[in-house]
Amino acid sequence: MAETATHPLDPLSPEEIAEASAILRRDKGLAPSARFVYIEAREPDKEFVTGFAPGREWDRCAAVVLRERAERRTYEAVVSLSRAEVVSWREVPGVQPPITLEEFLACEELVRADPRWREAMARRGITDFSLTMIDPWASGYRGTEDDPARRRLARPLTFVRAKPDDNGYARPVENVIVTVDLDAMEVLDVEDHGVVPLPPQPGNYDPELAFEDGNVPAFAHAREAPKPVSITQPEGRGFTVDGHAVSWGPWRLRVGFTPREGLVLHEIGYVDRGRLRPVIHRASLSEMYVPYGDPGATHWNKNVFDMGEYGLGVLANSLRLGCDCLGEIHYFDAWVNDQDGGALHLPNAICLHEEDFSIGWKHTDFRTGKGEVRRNRRLVVSFFATVGNYDYGFYWNLYLDGSIEFEVKLTGVISTGALPPGTAPEHGTLVAPGLYGPHHQHFFSVRLDMRVDGDRNNLYEVESAAVPAGEGNPYGNAWRQVKRQLTSEAEAQRVIDPLAGRAWLITSADKRNALGQEVAYKLEPGANVLPFFQEGSQQFARGQFATKHLWATAYAAEERFACGDYVAQNPGGDGLVRYTAGNRSLRDADLVLWYTLGAHHVVRPEDWPVMPVTRVSMHLKPSGFFDGNPMLDLPPDAAEDHCHG
Repeated sequence: MAETATHPLDPLSPEEIAEASAILRRDKGLAPSARFVYIEAREPDKEFVTGFAPGREWDRCAAVVLRERAERRTYEAVVSLSRAEVVSWREVPGVQPPITLEEFLACEELVRADPRWREAMARRGITDFSLTMIDPWASGYRGTEDDPARRRLARPLTFVRAKPDDNGYARPVENVIVTVDLDAMEVLDVEDHGVVPLPPQPGNYDPELAFEDGNVPAFAHAREAPKPVSITQPEGRGFTVDGHAVSWGPWRLRVGFTPREGLVLHEIGYVDRGRLRPVIHRASLSEMYVPYGDPGATHWNKNVFDMGEYGLGVLANSLRLGCDCLGEIHYFDAWVNDQDGGALHLPNAICLHEEDFSIGWKHTDFRTGKGEVRRNRRLVVSFFATVGNYDYGFYWNLYLDGSIEFEVKLTGVISTGALPPGTAPEHGTLVAPGLYGPHHQHFFSVRLDMRVDGDRNNLYEVESAAVPAGEGNPYGNAWRQVKRQLTSEAEAQRVIDPLAGRAWLITSADKRNALGQEVAYKLEPGANVLPFFQEGSQQFARGQFATKHLWATAYAAEERFACGDYVAQNPGGDGLVRYTAGNRSLRDADLVLWYTLGAHHVVRPEDWPVMPVTRVSMHLKPSGFFDGNPMLDLPPDAAEDHCHG
């Protein structure tokens, strides 16, 4: 076992990634046509992890997904790094793993060389193919011809730059859809639904290019630079890092990373009066889904699962000091694999820093004039992934008041379409002459393996309701909180109701607070939306998790992803739909919550040429977990020179 692994939840080191692939090649005689899709640490049983103590030995294993191109088969393997042997090896029939980075690049060159595609470009006056951009969109599932057991598909779309550094998304090639067999690396079909002129204007957001273009209103005049804001911590950062273990104030957690999920948090707990109390065993994004609402030939099939069809971890950005994060920062590097089983380094993939977060609590006694105020802070653990045109930031924020927030920041460049001059789009918004952004939505499924003060938890829905007028409400002002236990997986498929203040409590089955109340955390939804796709569509069949804001399941180690393990070309019915089919009991359960965040994007002209950040989030707040305000023992801010005019 490599010396770098000091805990069972540590991500694989580069040496371990290379060792896992070498053992598989040796023991299974892999052919050159075998491609490594994912190599990641195989997490041991939950019971082992929660009982782990430093110095205890374990069987360090890697989980591997491979695609054998020549055989057109997908395999899963578990490799023991401790014993240098293959523990398990099995074919997974009828599935397609995510598209790899190497397939992305190969697909672009393949399409450029195809004579049918070149003919379609020529019909649009495009002759310099070196300026074309080919985005290998996942194929979706258009019918039985997309059966994942038959072939491995992508459906690339084309864009054209006017010069090498251009924002190519300003000039989409409308109505040309290519179908590629990624195993055979063969263009199967080129559909051309009719020529639409290329939009005439560039859409560059780089200031130098934008000034050069001279026709981007946002850059008509450079504004005066704002005065500097300095983020300083003269005494250094307030957290400590030991390997992947993080301590900050009362919080304890472990930082992990996988090639599919990207950032994962483990063993999140709060030190309360000297006792470490568990809150969440594992917190991760389990899927993200982007269905488009435009029935046009180029756009109707856009329904991508950016995690399940590509993998967010392998698309992580390398973050830079002073840009993505500010202050006293600790960066975690990440390691993923290439298709040959070698290790790829992602430097500065995860940013850890702390931020001031305004007032935590405050009161002024108006009679005496004496006031007390405490400022809140948050520990931020984040990473960014670029998925083609869009950029997504994923943030876990832990606060001194015991609350936890998950936030997604969406930015980058919208997916665009072209339309004839003088035409108004019915299912999108015009952002430049001949250029529009189609209506679409983004759905994010957050998986929370809860452990509120222990292994046995219960789930309640709480909302507020007016008391009927009468003897119990003689003045017409009374209302109460209504609380209902959700005892099964079928009962726990819920939709938000902000007008009723609906939220959900995760309670300990075994602990009570000093007032005799159930110890709990409350899941409070933020702004949200439901999908507009209709039953009978592939969008509905494949993305059913998005039709509910809350799902809950009894813990099963193999149930990690809202749409199942293999999403590419999957016709639907996997993931949460399958997990909950047995309607398991949630009473006194090892409880897993799945919360869906929805971002509803009716494009604005202001979203072009690069989109200002928009945010969606959810909160977990202590509700009876503590016996009072957990920030009451926080000393006043010592930096008085920062607090007075």
